[in-house]
Amino acid sequence: MDFMLTDEQRMIRETVYKWTVNELGPLQDKIDDEDWFPPDFFNKCAEIGILGITIDEKYGGLGGDVLMQTLAVEEMSRICPALAMTYGAHSNLCANNIHKNASEYLKHKYLPPLVSGEKIGALALTEPNAGSDAMSLRTRALKRKDKYILNGTKMFITNGPIADTLLVYAKTSPELGARGISAFIVEKDFPGFSVARKLRKCGMRGSPTGELIFEDCEVPAENLVGELDKGVNVMTSGLDIERVVLAGGSVGMAQQALEYSIRYSVEREQFGRSIASFQMIQQKLADMYTRTEASRLLVYRAAQAAQTAFRGGKGTELTKLAAAAILFASEAATWVCDQAIQIHGGYGYCLEFPVQKLWRDAKLYEIGAGTSEIRRVIIARELTRDEYAKRADRHCQPGSKKADL
Repeated sequence: MDFMLTDEQRMIRETVYKWTVNELGPLQDKIDDEDWFPPDFFNKCAEIGILGITIDEKYGGLGGDVLMQTLAVEEMSRICPALAMTYGAHSNLCANNIHKNASEYLKHKYLPPLVSGEKIGALALTEPNAGSDAMSLRTRALKRKDKYILNGTKMFITNGPIADTLLVYAKTSPELGARGISAFIVEKDFPGFSVARKLRKCGMRGSPTGELIFEDCEVPAENLVGELDKGVNVMTSGLDIERVVLAGGSVGMAQQALEYSIRYSVEREQFGRSIASFQMIQQKLADMYTRTEASRLLVYRAAQAAQTAFRGGKGTELTKLAAAAILFASEAATWVCDQAIQIHGGYGYCLEFPVQKLWRDAKLYEIGAGTSEIRRVIIARELTRDEYAKRADRHCQPGSKKADL
């Protein structure tokens, strides 16, 4: 695979990192200490043109690719993982899914204000009792004349407390199970919608996460995204690309933890010499670098597959690659950040040093967008799918014991 970045991709990477260092870097203590969300964040993202990276130009976007969006999340995550996640939830989970699946009417109505930063987006899938088992969601949507009436609760929703536009999943035909789920666009001012509470987290502070209530929430029938009872297709295709883009966040955190560790180990002296000269520290740095680079290559490869699928291409291994990318990158980032704490010693455990924040932030990507355990199940399922199909086909051939029964 050729991962030489295009000029446009390099420009996005460099622009986002410089902007993050200059604009968000000075705010990091306040963001983390107070769990504070900068109110002008999305307007500033719009100014540098990153809110609609994968959105077509006719809706105000850049018409770029999934790797460009992954790079934006990666570079922002080096300094501010929490706001990178908030950015990803807006631009990928919400806007990108609407762009890929909604009607032209809905695209023209909702995408321009999302791309301009006028509106903030979120995706509402997870529920108090439907996390890894997303298909068991209980939120209901009943058709009543020209509206759908939604009832239910959503939990752990990134941007939930501040979102204006939400992509919401609900059961429209519960008797059909996973084949009875539909997706809807809900506005925060629709009657019956409310934010129950903002959740307190140990990491990713500054990224608002909430519990949402739908109590006889009235949604216009035309706000159905995709076909009725076909929401699982919207969900699964969206999750694949979501995993790729958010995996970029893990790469960014690992990269920054490595850079902090290199700098500190060279400057820190013990026993009369730099600790970077000690073999055990050298081993840690070498392993941290190797896992970070391996993560980057896997994530970029998955991003290329995601772009092929996003543009309607066939024959990709996206589901397997996306799960593998975020599985490996998230666990690598948690490990790299843990090693960074160890290299920094007691200073690394103090709030004055930024590696502890990366350490706290990194863990979330082993949980969100499907846990590491679920990702392993997905990968194994994809690896064995074809072999099971071949086995079933062989057993049904004339003359086989199965066929003769």
